[in-house]
Amino acid sequence: MKGWQRILLLIIPYFVFVGIFQFTGFLMASVDLKSLEAEKTTAQHLIITFFNFTGTIVLLWFFMVFIDKEKFINLGFQIKNRFKHIYLGLLFGFIIMGLGLLILLAINQVKFLGITLSFKELLFSILIYIFVAITEEVLFRGYILRNFMASFNSYWALLLTSLVFAIAHGANPNMDWFSFLNLFLAGIVLGASYIYTKNLWFPIALHFSWNLFQTLFGFNVSGQDFYSLIEFKTTEKNMINGGDFGFEGSIFSVVVQVLLIGTIWFYFERIKPKKLQH
Repeated sequence: MKGWQRILLLIIPYFVFVGIFQFTGFLMASVDLKSLEAEKTTAQHLIITFFNFTGTIVLLWFFMVFIDKEKFINLGFQIKNRFKHIYLGLLFGFIIMGLGLLILLAINQVKFLGITLSFKELLFSILIYIFVAITEEVLFRGYILRNFMASFNSYWALLLTSLVFAIAHGANPNMDWFSFLNLFLAGIVLGASYIYTKNLWFPIALHFSWNLFQTLFGFNVSGQDFYSLIEFKTTEKNMINGGDFGFEGSIFSVVVQVLLIGTIWFYFERIKPKKLQH
């Protein structure tokens, strides 16, 4: 079975099997099923995210073992010599969101309101974004991108996976065409290193750090409002500050992601080959 065929085979089982886990998560979190759009607590988000994570991992383990006929670790979980990638991913997210906030404050796009410290909310947020990062990277980069790469040119596989990644977030609140473009670029950023390394630790670390510091520094995360350590308000909602979608709806996000894509490409195409020669 070709890679793209395995992806098509995954679609229905994913919606059914993971859907059952998500439904169970809603029940365990005591969410009112008649009003799913109602605001949820961080604890409820954590429970739902955990069940989504569990369902996705179990399903992909089954597919790797029985459909792909490979070990689950081959999705990209080899850890040897990858700690540097984890550190870099965590550092990039912190620096990008920190600089983004400072620039927006400096040009009066946002106004600082205060700091709200809650260790419980902070812990729950960390756990939520760990589960989110692993779930999405294993699914989109580890399985979908990996199988597209087995069928197409790596760059076409990356573009196609990034499009699927953006579409998967299409139902997020406050989504528009510019936010969609940002999410498409995010898919390229997160997948760029994978096409060279076949390893998930850098995209997992970057995805986690990007989301966590985005919310801690006061931004919405892909249109969703979660706990923030730093509180601010936008002076006017626009593409400079991202408005209700958050940093990922801003021009700065586009610039940063294009720079990251160029940096990753330059490193693997120009710098690393020279190191290997020496």
